[in-house]
Amino acid sequence: MSKEINKNVINLFSKHKNQLIPPNIEDKIKYYAGFNYVKVKRDSNGNKFRKDNLLNYRAKCHYMVTVMRELDDEVVLYSYEVPNEDLFKFMKSFDENTLDGIIIEIDKYFPDDLA
Repeated sequence: MSKEINKNVINLFSKHKNQLIPPNIEDKIKYYAGFNYVKVKRDSNGNKFRKDNLLNYRAKCHYMVTVMRELDDEVVLYSYEVPNEDLFKFMKSFDENTLDGIIIEIDKYFPDDLA
C-alpha cells in the first residue's frame, strides 16, 4: 500500500483515539473482533486495487520483528527477519509458546531494496 494511504489511516486512528475526530469521519472507523479498522477501497490516486499487484507487493515484503527477552538478569533484544507469508506462523509461535518474549516492534522492509 502507498505511504500516503498508510499515513491517512494512521492519522484517522490517531484523531479517533484522541476524540478529536468529527462524526462524519468517525463513521469510517469500524470495530470488529476487538480491533478498530478502516476499509480502503481505492489507492491514493483513486484507482481500484488490483489483486495481482497486491500479491506481488506481498511477496516482496518482509518484516523485522524485535523481541525483548530477559536472560541471566539482563534484557536482550532478538531481531527476526520474517517473510510476509510466514508472519502469522511466527505470531502463532508466541501463542503456542514455541517462541517467548515480548514483541517490541514490527517493521516492514523490502530486502530487494537493500544494498
